[in-house]
Amino acid sequence: MRSETENLQTAAGQKVFEEEQTEEQILDEKLHMHMHENGIAHSHGTGHRHVHSAAEKKAVVNRLSKAIGHLEAVKRMVERDADCSEVLIQLAAVRSAINNTGKVVLKNHMNHCIVEAVEENDQDAIIKLNEAIDKFV
Repeated sequence: MRSETENLQTAAGQKVFEEEQTEEQILDEKLHMHMHENGIAHSHGTGHRHVHSAAEKKAVVNRLSKAIGHLEAVKRMVERDADCSEVLIQLAAVRSAINNTGKVVLKNHMNHCIVEAVEENDQDAIIKLNEAIDKFV
């Protein structure tokens, strides 16, 4: 049995809990993935694994970091009793940044994951996309 300390790992200053690791391990057992010489990853087996380029991930993470920074700035505005109209304008900017990030994630998902799902006749992935769009929109 693993100790509590071993159940937590630090990755880029964030804790990864055992539940997340277990889900990843289960997926790895169901799915065999490998990288080709040209750097393109693909998989064999059951299940669907999100494989996106480092550049795509970095672009999304950068957008999220900017939105988080902007939201923290809005919080400071409220703490120092900034004008409510200015706060609302800045909140609209944060909402727009989040929505635009969602659009990028959706486009990446459609260009990679859904294309693969269609090729593999994975109806579950298409159903999940429809559910996600309903919640996002």
